[in-house]
Amino acid sequence: MVDITHKITTLRTATAQAIVKVGSAETIQAILDKKVPKGDVLEVARTAGLFAVKNTASVIPDCHPMPIEYTGIHFECFEDFIEIQVCVKTIYKTGVEVEAMHSASIVALTMYDMLKPIDKNVEISTIKLLHKKGGKSDFGANENHNLSVAVIVCSDSVSAGTKKDTSGKGITEKLEKLGLIVSQYDIIPDKVSEIQTSIESLCVQKTDLIILTGGTGLSHKDVTPEAVIPLLDRRIPGIEEAIRSYGQERTPLAMLSRSVVGFKGDTLIMALPGSVGGASESIDAVFPSVLHLFKLLNGFDHGK
Repeated sequence: MVDITHKITTLRTATAQAIVKVGSAETIQAILDKKVPKGDVLEVARTAGLFAVKNTASVIPDCHPMPIEYTGIHFECFEDFIEIQVCVKTIYKTGVEVEAMHSASIVALTMYDMLKPIDKNVEISTIKLLHKKGGKSDFGANENHNLSVAVIVCSDSVSAGTKKDTSGKGITEKLEKLGLIVSQYDIIPDKVSEIQTSIESLCVQKTDLIILTGGTGLSHKDVTPEAVIPLLDRRIPGIEEAIRSYGQERTPLAMLSRSVVGFKGDTLIMALPGSVGGASESIDAVFPSVLHLFKLLNGFDHGK
């Protein structure tokens, strides 16, 4: 199966459709009157659909087992066909479109099985996804943000050439996959004065996003938060909490990180861990949804 351990948990919904065509209006009437010999077609099919949602991972190899928080199965009967709609919801790391389509398929097949003794012209058609919601595409993953971005590696050893940079390069790769272009990439010692000078210079240049990596731990040499915090006009505790919460689900040592996020003017500054794992996970935790902040700066009103 595809690795989804890096994904964030969100509310995800999907609605699928299936059409069952019948040979005559009498078949539809028999369904509505509950006179089909095999039983109540709509209720039996609905029950089969509920089981199908829960067991999708057992029959579709790449589907992940997941908690299903809601399933709604609805029917609309017309003169010569029945429209089936299945809505599935979960709060999880991956979507439920296959679960919804699997359910719609099984509902339709159950109807076929129950109706074939009385109608030889039953046909299943148009099994498709109507819509889905809750993945990264709903939180800015496919948008062109056209932002100026800088990555700063704060490390005495990397700046001295005794250690190779991995976290800065890892951050850059992840940002580029999101469509962001890192226009400036610097390696500096983990010193308060040098960090502040770099930030001030980038803010003067109207850089939209500055990501620092390194110096957020608790050793006496880790001073990045001490350098960054005095420069911030507004801290954003929710992003800091999201980064630590995401990391804590993967390693108990995440609680020792002192990641800092906030604005200096209109420049978003993020001070992330220096380990490649911590830096990478921090990006996964809050991107691309964090880019919504730049919409807010430009007057976005949540559609109100």
